[in-house]
Amino acid sequence: MPAELNLPPPADGPPAPLRNRPGTVVTEDRPGTTPTEYGNAHTPALVYPGMDRTRIRLNNTVFEGRNNAYLLDGATPTLIDTGVSMPDTRSELVAGLSEAGVAVSDLDRILLTHWHADHSGLAGELAAEADATVFAHEADVPLVAGDDDAFAEVRALRERRFAEWGIPPDKQAELAAFRTEFEGAAGESVAVEPLTDGDRIAAGDAELSVVHLPGHAAGLAAFEVTAVDGAAPDSAEAFVGDAILPQYTPNVGGADLRVDGPLAQYVDSLGRLAARDLDRAWPGHRDPIDDPAGRISEIRTHHVDRTRRVVDTLREHGPADAWTVSAHLFGDLHEVHILHGPGEAFAHLDHLEREGVVERDGSDYRLVDLDPDVPALFPNARY
Repeated sequence: MPAELNLPPPADGPPAPLRNRPGTVVTEDRPGTTPTEYGNAHTPALVYPGMDRTRIRLNNTVFEGRNNAYLLDGATPTLIDTGVSMPDTRSELVAGLSEAGVAVSDLDRILLTHWHADHSGLAGELAAEADATVFAHEADVPLVAGDDDAFAEVRALRERRFAEWGIPPDKQAELAAFRTEFEGAAGESVAVEPLTDGDRIAAGDAELSVVHLPGHAAGLAAFEVTAVDGAAPDSAEAFVGDAILPQYTPNVGGADLRVDGPLAQYVDSLGRLAARDLDRAWPGHRDPIDDPAGRISEIRTHHVDRTRRVVDTLREHGPADAWTVSAHLFGDLHEVHILHGPGEAFAHLDHLEREGVVERDGSDYRLVDLDPDVPALFPNARY
């Protein structure tokens, strides 16, 4: 796979202040998190009751936190997400599988929640070793598969966005150096079978339904448990990738530059996920979320509050590009946050432009409604 990385916001370690993370923490205490999960010490795979399901926690020294891979054992041994393609991560994944009594060669299929390297990086080499089939939502298939044309389009879009956002040349160079440092994390090319919203797929002894949730990534998909051993499940659960996270809000705007109207799409996806009325969500980072509806409501409110801050910034400082707005929101940005900071600012500015609150002149956004009803810009949000 070409060395194209789109890196996640921090997903482990003690929470950082809201100002400094475009990722980003809403508050320091979130349902589903435990302080003992901070740090990078190896912990064993965790086996959960009910269907034969194991959460394998993977250290992620390439980026900024642990990933979760999920093994569903049974008639169709299935792995959901893989972690980055790095030797230490692979060793931990293999050890986690072994603790659950499964070898890589036993895997029948690999389901990917989205194309980012920390979720898909090991898919190619695992699929080759196991002769397993890899599945992803059709919107992300070309990037997971390592299609050269798809990555060329991403590079062209990135160049255009960086110019529009006003990212200074020295910051672009810093980001490029950071990407180069981890060129291997995206892993090997692999054949990928496409999934679409509503598809059903066997995994372990369960049946999963594909729920398309674009925003953080164009092809982000959750996998909802619809049957176990042919019967209705005891509780409503889904493997949600980075659609919602227990401590950080998934980045929108910078995490996948292909997404058109990223904030609106993401908020709509939150509404779709809330409508599933889940009892538990299994995220791509950190611990299970035992109140998905409550967490979704918190994330919606967070984006309303951030939009207010963007409006306040333009009101106080005048017209500005996305990079300048991100500086007011997050302060000085480094490494991956050089992408995610202005990307997050852009997502909110773009939403305000579409709603007629701001006008764009070149790269600068100018406030034309000095006192907008911000909550009304999010009709699906709950307060």
